[in-house]
Amino acid sequence: MALCVLGIAGLGLCRALLAQKPFKQWPAIEYDDFPLPPDWQQKAEWTRARLRYPDIYGYPDVPLTYNNGRPFPGYWTMDYPRSDRHLLEGVRRLTRIESKSVEQVVSFGDDDMYNFPTLYAVEVGHWRLHEEDAKQLREFLLRGGFLMVDDFHGSNAADHDQGINEWKNFTDGMSMVFPDRQIVDIPDSDPIFHTIYDLDHRFQVPGAQYFDTGITYEKGPTGKVPHWRAIYDDKGRIMVAICHNMDLGDAWEHSDEARYLEKWASLAYRIAMNYFVYDLTH
Repeated sequence: MALCVLGIAGLGLCRALLAQKPFKQWPAIEYDDFPLPPDWQQKAEWTRARLRYPDIYGYPDVPLTYNNGRPFPGYWTMDYPRSDRHLLEGVRRLTRIESKSVEQVVSFGDDDMYNFPTLYAVEVGHWRLHEEDAKQLREFLLRGGFLMVDDFHGSNAADHDQGINEWKNFTDGMSMVFPDRQIVDIPDSDPIFHTIYDLDHRFQVPGAQYFDTGITYEKGPTGKVPHWRAIYDDKGRIMVAICHNMDLGDAWEHSDEARYLEKWASLAYRIAMNYFVYDLTH
């Protein structure tokens, strides 16, 4: 009987492992055929997943192309994959998390999402979730998953050259996911700011537009003040960590460029390390 039970358990584990989709590199807004690290196939205990979501322009249901005929790959690919690869190297150097060197892209409608503890979504001011997407994301988070969102700016459509209110687009989606939970500011005393580094002193982490403009904020006056916000579960655990009016993705992406200030890159990495360790310990 014991052997039978062990056999069934082993079969279940094999099925779970087989359910994980193989690594795939997707077309991206900024990078084509980005080189893979030499150890990209090496197995590891932890992988950070990047969320592929439908956006306000209709991706992926509506085929869009640039003027040169190249297909539009979706806003979810902003900074991908250079930002991801730099960040994961940082995870290896700054924590004891045994991290894979490449990210995993997960999509709505696929149970593969539940294989990864941490999701990262970028440019969420451009997402447009369907009802079934919101239901799956809610299930993922209530099972103990963690979502970190980044790189969206402002709360006034008049400040955006395309008339988009990025904060409203994001919160419209989150209201579908959790109609009964509020978005709140994270207090300085929250453990997420003290897992590895004490991050009581935080400041705006700008995007690469700073190289051309010298301005650290985006999308007009409502984009000037950085906000660290969250959605909590019933036990006080952060399920959704919201980085608004900042661009941590650009900080990781450009952290090896001398013209990107060390203080910005350093804070971006410290935030990420704290958030990931928090997710694994809470």
